Amino acid sequence: MADAELTYVADFLPASEADSLLAVLQGTLAWRQDSIRIYGREVKIPRLQAWYGDMEASYKYSGLDMHPIPWTQALLDVKHACEQQSNSKFNAVLANYYRNGADGMGWHSDDEPELGSNPVIASVSLGQSRNMDFRHRQSGEKYRIELGHGSLLIMAGPTQQYWQHAVPKSRKALNERINLTFRHIIPRAS
Repeated sequence: MADAELTYVADFLPASEADSLLAVLQGTLAWRQDSIRIYGREVKIPRLQAWYGDMEASYKYSGLDMHPIPWTQALLDVKHACEQQSNSKFNAVLANYYRNGADGMGWHSDDEPELGSNPVIASVSLGQSRNMDFRHRQSGEKYRIELGHGSLLIMAGPTQQYWQHAVPKSRKALNERINLTFRHIIPRAS
């Protein structure tokens, strides 16, 4: 993809480790369904989510303020593995829980000021394989990547400046999926 730096590691976590991690995260993370403001109206986010990280890693998007819950050991273990693979440091993770095919994520870029100009996002997928679609902001060019169980997708460099991405909803009967997106948040000035 032009104007992007993507790395996909299909077998980042062995299947047995990914199975175990999926079960642990389903049962232990503080899942919630927030509402965000889109085109001036409040709508429920079509998935559950949880925000974990270092104390200074507050994050804001679509009118939603996210204040971090302290790391769990399971999240820290995955964070360290992602840091090694990406050669980057992360201080927060947004965990997304897609309960079925009716849950998804619309077109967006992770380009909030707290992420800096060329953020590195390390995205670990667990459970049901789902497509991630990419759309170039200027040319309209599109790509699709299937994110499998135990995989890692690293988005770096100018990717967020030039590309939007989405996890489309599906009418198919899909099983549960958890996605962990590790990132480095630049603390806000007080």
